[in-house]
Amino acid sequence: MPLLEVVQTRQISASIRLTDTTATQVDQYAAFIRACADDVVEQALAYVFSKDRDFQDFLKTPEARKVVSTLRIRKAPAAEAPEPMSQKPVPASVAAPSSQAKSA
Repeated sequence: MPLLEVVQTRQISASIRLTDTTATQVDQYAAFIRACADDVVEQALAYVFSKDRDFQDFLKTPEARKVVSTLRIRKAPAAEAPEPMSQKPVPASVAAPSSQAKSA
């Protein structure tokens, strides 16, 4: 079992329309959990998708693979640096001492 798991994610930028009330609640929840509004929306959607049993059943059907995308994804300008890869932190008790790390 590896000591370190590196997970590369692809992120896109999207603009969405929300009602004033929903936008305010997103901001309030972001302040409540000390996160940014983007994280609130991302986690809320992931939560809804994972809990909706009808949606989970739909994902198992051939129709789910044939859905036409209604999101317009814009390519990032080439000058922008790619997002850094996220990785899980290694606990200090598992990390190799610096002398071993240099010799490896």
